[in-house]
Amino acid sequence: MAFFTHQVIRGLSSSAVRNAAIKHVTIIGGGQMGAGIAQVAATTGHSVVLVDTNEEILKKSAKGIEGSLKRVVKKKFADKPDAGAEFIAKVMANVSISTDAASVVGSTDLVLEAIVENLKIKQGLFGALDKVAPAHAIFASNTSSLPITDIASSTSRLDRFGGLHFFNPVPMMKLVEVIGTSATSQETFDSLLAFSKALGKTPVSCKDTPGFIVNRLLVPYMMEAIRLHERGHGSKEDIDIAMKLGAGYPMGPFELLDYVGLDTAKFIMDGWVEKDPDNPLMQPSELLNKLVAEGKFGKKTGEGFYKYK
Repeated sequence: MAFFTHQVIRGLSSSAVRNAAIKHVTIIGGGQMGAGIAQVAATTGHSVVLVDTNEEILKKSAKGIEGSLKRVVKKKFADKPDAGAEFIAKVMANVSISTDAASVVGSTDLVLEAIVENLKIKQGLFGALDKVAPAHAIFASNTSSLPITDIASSTSRLDRFGGLHFFNPVPMMKLVEVIGTSATSQETFDSLLAFSKALGKTPVSCKDTPGFIVNRLLVPYMMEAIRLHERGHGSKEDIDIAMKLGAGYPMGPFELLDYVGLDTAKFIMDGWVEKDPDNPLMQPSELLNKLVAEGKFGKKTGEGFYKYK
């Protein structure tokens, strides 16, 4: 009887996911990624609650969203200031902020996490929200490197858990990687694809493998550029120029590493090395480790492979 009841409940929740579009979104994390996702979702008519434990961060995020919208207005409503002001007011009316995630997820359709890349912290967050979010709500992580399966393991809604990996800056970047685990239901995956399209993004379907698609190709490429430089086979300047002019890339690998953050690149590689220590594509770099140890993370600290004023 318990098994039958469980199956009925699963069936009902699957039907709810299949029949209802994602309209109310709770975004956990008021940093650049979370605020960017919130802006795009609010602009496309979704009701958004942006959550962070720090109220000052949330106020800064809201101000940043409004500032970003003003830049949009300058381009799209250059000759219509009243329409531009109306546009900003309409979008901002779709955004609210909160420091208490548990109190705002009761009527949400999607809980999307964009917090620190720490598995235990993500598991703790979702484990707590799993107890208070409605049964139909889908949970998703914006992680770029951690296994979605491991994050989802802290919840009882494995069939309603997936990944939505956005790219920075979110309002500008068109791609979203939609990640499904072996337990993600087809209804959930389809809902995440539909939500991504509703945001005006182009989704690609990914399996829950290290780095998904983009980072699985991009990070080993950047690491091989460092190794090439470490071996004395090319200066970082020449390698960057070669990839920009020879491959048509907008940035060379060292410029891109400085933009992404050397600490972020090292974090991803350390995690991959731990899971697949014998993979030659996932070997650490002494030079990268040295720069990170010295606090030279790239553009955000003023120095990485290059110096910035």
